[in-house]
Amino acid sequence: MSLLYVLKVQIVPLIVKSLTYEEKRGACSVGSNVRDAACYVCWSFARAYEPKELEPYVTQISSALLITAVFDRNVNCRRAASAAFQENVGRQGTFPHGIDILTAADYFAVGSISNCYLNITVFIASFPEYTEAMIDHLIAMKINHWDSVIRELATKALHNLTPQAADYMATTVLPKLLPMAVGIDLHGRHGAILACAEITHALYKVGLQTNRAVVDMISSECVDALKNIHQKLNDRKQYRGFGGELMRPAVCFLIEKLSLSKMPFKNDPVITGWQWLIDDTIKTLHPGVKDSTVVSLVSALSALCDEFYQAEPGQADLQIQDVLVSQYIEGLKSPQMLICCGSALALGCLPRFMIHGKVKQILEGLLQMCTVSQNEEKCTEARRDAVKAISQVCLKVGVCAHGSPDSALCSENVAEVYGVLLHCMTDYTRDSRGDVGAWVREAAMTSIMEVTLLVAVSAPEILLPDLVKRIMCLLAQQAAEKIDRYRAHAGNVFLCLLHSKEPAVPHIPHQEELLRIFPFETTTSLNWSAPSQAFQYITQLLGLPQYQYHTLLGLTVSVGGITQSTVHFSSQSLFEYLRGIQENNAALTQFGDTLLSIFRDNLRNDMVSIPFLGMLNQMLANSCFEIFATQENHQFCVDILELCKEFKKSKAIAKLSVSISVFCGLIQFQGEVRKRVLAQLLMLLCHSFPVIRKTTAGQMYEMLLTYEDVIDPEVLDDVTTLLSDANWESDLETVRAHRNQLCDWLKVSQPRKITKNPVPS
Repeated sequence: MSLLYVLKVQIVPLIVKSLTYEEKRGACSVGSNVRDAACYVCWSFARAYEPKELEPYVTQISSALLITAVFDRNVNCRRAASAAFQENVGRQGTFPHGIDILTAADYFAVGSISNCYLNITVFIASFPEYTEAMIDHLIAMKINHWDSVIRELATKALHNLTPQAADYMATTVLPKLLPMAVGIDLHGRHGAILACAEITHALYKVGLQTNRAVVDMISSECVDALKNIHQKLNDRKQYRGFGGELMRPAVCFLIEKLSLSKMPFKNDPVITGWQWLIDDTIKTLHPGVKDSTVVSLVSALSALCDEFYQAEPGQADLQIQDVLVSQYIEGLKSPQMLICCGSALALGCLPRFMIHGKVKQILEGLLQMCTVSQNEEKCTEARRDAVKAISQVCLKVGVCAHGSPDSALCSENVAEVYGVLLHCMTDYTRDSRGDVGAWVREAAMTSIMEVTLLVAVSAPEILLPDLVKRIMCLLAQQAAEKIDRYRAHAGNVFLCLLHSKEPAVPHIPHQEELLRIFPFETTTSLNWSAPSQAFQYITQLLGLPQYQYHTLLGLTVSVGGITQSTVHFSSQSLFEYLRGIQENNAALTQFGDTLLSIFRDNLRNDMVSIPFLGMLNQMLANSCFEIFATQENHQFCVDILELCKEFKKSKAIAKLSVSISVFCGLIQFQGEVRKRVLAQLLMLLCHSFPVIRKTTAGQMYEMLLTYEDVIDPEVLDDVTTLLSDANWESDLETVRAHRNQLCDWLKVSQPRKITKNPVPS
C-alpha cells in the first residue's frame, strides 16, 4: 500500500474530521486537544510532502483549516489552525488565495471570536472556494452548539454571508433549517429559529438591491413554515419551563426580523399569536431573565407595530392602539417590578402613530411611576426604564410650544416632564447591590440631554432660565462624584449641552466662564473617568457662584470617600482651589457659607454627612481656614461645632470617629469656642462605646502635641501621660475619674451625669 494511497484514504479524511471534532460532556465539551493535534498534523504536512503530492487534497485541508481558524470556540485551536494554514501557504504555495487570507486571518486577528465570526468570515467567503463549505459547517455544527454565544454568533455570521450566496441560502439552507426550527433538540431549535430570522432579513436586504420582495426569493412552502413556527411551538407548549427561556426571545427575534422583512402577513391570524407571545412574555418576566430577552421583546413589538398595525400610512388602527396603550399603562401599576419594566419599555418603543393622541395619558403613567416608587427600593429598575421611556416618547412626538399635551411636548407639560427627570437625578437608592440609584441617575442624564437638545431645536422659548440652571448644576454635581462611570457620563452630557451650537441651549449660567474652563477640545481630550484629569477641571466651577453649591456637594462624596485614587486627586484639586482664595476673605467666607449650607441640608443623610466630615477634617488638617482661625470665636467654627454636636447621640461608629477628628481639627480656632471643643472631646472620653473612648484619647493626645498652645505647658506632660497610659476601655466609673482629672487640668467644667426621673407607677 503506497504512502499516497494511505494519505488519500485514511489520513486526510481522518484529519479533516478531527479538525472539527467536539463531543458534549455535561455542561461543557471535550475535543479541543484533538483539534489542536490535528492542526499540528496539518502543519507537518507542509514540511513532509511535496506540493504536487498534496495538491489533490488542498481544497479539503484548506477549507477545514480555515473553518477551524475562524469558527473554533477555543482561541488556541483557532491560532493553531491559522499557523498551520500559514505554514502550508508558505511551503506548499497551492492553497487558494492563501496570501490574501493570511493578511485577514493572522495569529492576532483570530484572537477575537466575534471578529472571526462577523468580519473575517465575510472576507474569506468572498472567495467561492470556501463560501459553501463555511455555510455548511455553521449549519451542521454551530447553530446547534451547546454554547448559546456560539449559536448567536453563528446566526449573525449566516446573516453576513447571505449576500455572498443568496440563492444557496434561499434554496438550500433555509429549507434545511425550517424542520430544525420545530425539532426536538432544544439547542438546535433555538439556533435554527435565530438563523431563519437572520437569513430571511438578509435576503430582504439583498432583494432591495434588485427590487425583489423576499417572498419572490424563497418558496411559498418556506414562507408558510416561517409563519407556522410560533403556532407549532405554542401547541407543543414549548414556551414553558427552561426551554421557554430560550424559545421566547428567539421567537421574538424572529417576529422582529419577519416584520422588518415586510412579510405578507397583514390581517393574518398569526399576528394575533405574535402579539399574544409578546404580551405574555412581559407578564411572565422574572428576576432571572436576561437583558437580551427584554431587548428582543421590545424590538419585536416596535417592528410588529410598524409593519402590521397601520390602518393607513402614518395612522394607527384605533382599536389595537386603544387596547395596547391601555394594557401597558395598566402594567405600570403592577406590584411585580419586571412587569412594570416591560410595560414602560413597551410604551417607549411604540411608533409615533401608535402614541399619537395618547401622549398625555402615557406620560402621566410614566411620570407617576417615577415619583410614586421613589421610596421603594425594589422599583429601581422600573424607575430607570420609565425614565428611558419618557425620553423615547418625547423624541417621537416632538416639541410644539403651543401644541396639545396629547400630541406633543409643549409648554403645558414640559415643566412636569423636566421636574421628574431632574428629581430622578437625585436618586441615591441603595440596597444589597450598592448604589442602584445610579442606574436611574444615568438614565435621567441621558434623557435630559436628548429632550433638551430636542426642545432647543423646536421651541427654545420653553427652556426657562431657572430650568436650565438646575439642569447644569445637577450635571456639575454628578460630574464631581466618585463613581468613574457616572462621573464620565455626567461630564460628557455637561459638555454636550455646553458646546451644542445647532441647536444652542439658551440661558446656561456663566456660559463664557464655562467655555474658558472647558474649551471645545475638552469634548474629545478630557477623560472624565480618570480622576487625575476630571477633578482639576471640575473644581474650577467652585469659583462660579451658581455652580458652587452643587459642585461642592458632588466633591464631598469624592474627597470624603474611600477610593484612594479618587480621594487623592479630588482633594488635591480642592486644596489647590482653596490655596488660591486664601488671601480673598470674601471668597473664603462665601465658600464657608456654602459648606455650612451643605452640612445643614444633609445633617441626617449619612451618605453625605459622613463623607462631609471626612472632607472637613482634611481641610482643617491642611489649614484651609487659617484666616478664620486667627479670629476669636469665628462664626464659621461656632456653626460647625453646633452642627457636629448633633452627632454625639449617634450610634454609628464611623460617624462618631470622624466627628472626633473634626473636633480635634477645630481646636486650632481661637477664643471661647476652643473651650467648647474641649468640652465635647472630654464628654466623648466617657462615651458608652469603649472604642470611641479609646479613639478620642488617642486623637486628643496627637492634637495636644500638634497644638501646644491649647493648654498650660505646666500640665501638658500630665495630660498627655494620662491620655496615653490610662485604660480607656475599662468600666465607666474608672474612666469618668480619669476624665474629671483631665477637666481640672484643662480648666473645663466637669460634665454632670444626668439622672433620669423614675417613671411613677
